[in-house]
Amino acid sequence: MRQDICWWCFQGRVEPKRLIAEAKRIGYEGFELVPEPLWDMVREADMRIVTHGGHGTIENGMNDPRNHSRIEDELKANIDKAVKYEIPILICFSGNRRGRPDEEGIENTVACLKRVAPYAEQKGITLALEILNSKVDHRDYQFDRMHWGVRVVELVNSPRVKILYDIYHAQIMEGDIIRTIRTHHDKIAHYHTAGNPGRNEIDDTQELNYPAIMRAIKETGYAGWIGQEFVPKGDPIAALRDAFERCQPRTGS
Repeated sequence: MRQDICWWCFQGRVEPKRLIAEAKRIGYEGFELVPEPLWDMVREADMRIVTHGGHGTIENGMNDPRNHSRIEDELKANIDKAVKYEIPILICFSGNRRGRPDEEGIENTVACLKRVAPYAEQKGITLALEILNSKVDHRDYQFDRMHWGVRVVELVNSPRVKILYDIYHAQIMEGDIIRTIRTHHDKIAHYHTAGNPGRNEIDDTQELNYPAIMRAIKETGYAGWIGQEFVPKGDPIAALRDAFERCQPRTGS
């Protein structure tokens, strides 16, 4: 398992060149959600860009057919960019519920993903539908429980359509993190971290046991990326160093 950093969490807190240098020194191998003008800077430092937003926006997503043509165009354009910059994952969103029943939202999201999945398969890029909490950060977001996204992935039935399992968001809505990972790991392409409550450091001031979670992820055979997506309250570099150590799984610890 390799670790990366979600850029937006540290933007404005650490100067870009210093962030890249310190991250590399700690042992991180990539960044996510990097502003496009900085892509070359990241690549020149021999760091990977791991994810990019597949389409806009979180609220107006795949569960509404009125968005499908726009999202298809955006995804195909971003797949081409991802190929050029060797970005393995594009993040996708269900959109807000707006009174839409779960089954209707699933049906619409499946239809949207099926329009793009063949192109993603052809180009070797994974589309990862992200679970977000609808209780604190993203009110009314539809994919807020794992069973919803699992059903979408099953129905699309493409090796290039998976789930981004954000541990922070999932903890708020359902908990039961390790059991969920063990049950559905074959449908998960990527993981995000953050401390709960607060979305801050993943230290001992919050409730999630990240060393145990990382051991569980490793035991599934996962060989992908762990994205640190917490907003530091204290020294950002110290927080990144501590997070890296906590997310290095060690057997018997």
